[in-house]
Amino acid sequence: MTSQTNIQWTDYTWNIAVGCTKVDEDCKYCYMYRDSMKNTRYDPKVVRKTKTVFTKPLRIKEPSRIFVSSLTDVFHPEIDSFRDEMWEIIRQCPQHTFQILTKRPERIAAHLPEDWGDGWNNVWLGTSVGSMNGFSRALALSDDEIPAKVKFLSIEPLYEYEFLPTFTSVNFRLPHLVIQERSVFKFFDWVIIGGESGNETGKYRYRPCKVEWIRVIIKECQEADIPVFVKQLGTHLAKELSLKDRHGGDISEWPEDLRVREFPVIHNSNQNQR
Repeated sequence: MTSQTNIQWTDYTWNIAVGCTKVDEDCKYCYMYRDSMKNTRYDPKVVRKTKTVFTKPLRIKEPSRIFVSSLTDVFHPEIDSFRDEMWEIIRQCPQHTFQILTKRPERIAAHLPEDWGDGWNNVWLGTSVGSMNGFSRALALSDDEIPAKVKFLSIEPLYEYEFLPTFTSVNFRLPHLVIQERSVFKFFDWVIIGGESGNETGKYRYRPCKVEWIRVIIKECQEADIPVFVKQLGTHLAKELSLKDRHGGDISEWPEDLRVREFPVIHNSNQNQR
């Protein structure tokens, strides 16, 4: 199958809307805002429903991984009025795997379909974290009140080390008020890692990512038997390691131990897992 996106962990992107509002510092150099400077057809701060591409999954015949939605946040309040239309299209496409990534996991539970149950087989729910700013998002998505067949973390852009020790060892309040120290990663089925890409000058730059940070996450995930996918090393490491790909996305250029691109294995599903 021919990939229709430059995002390494998916096959297609499906934009039900364009535009978003920033949540915290993790959004500082958002690629959607950066790219909107070249694409003047939309205002990045205004959320609007797409037209011709809104039904795109219905036209994709081969079972595919589809990222929803790279130019907005599916759980943004401005999408409340037409999110049910998105769910209906997903319902009609059980052959596809829909990967939903949000920075608003606290809004997920109230905006799932009525027949969601313990999750639809063809929907993965994820949140993105790059620093301590996003730590609460990881905790929110790990909550049992948000069931899903697959929950995942996208640790991109990874630009801060201080939050990693917290991620790997934190106290959780479990049933019967028992306090247990656990790794946050153990609550997820998949972890994506990526350094930040950006420009050398101007408004949308990039923050450094270190090889050692990526290694910490890979090690923690492997010890917990969690599939991990290193998406890109980012612009800083691309320069530091003299990589040809300015985003550090060419896996063949990386140190051998960073070349890890795994996907979660789903059991008892009606999907074609590739």
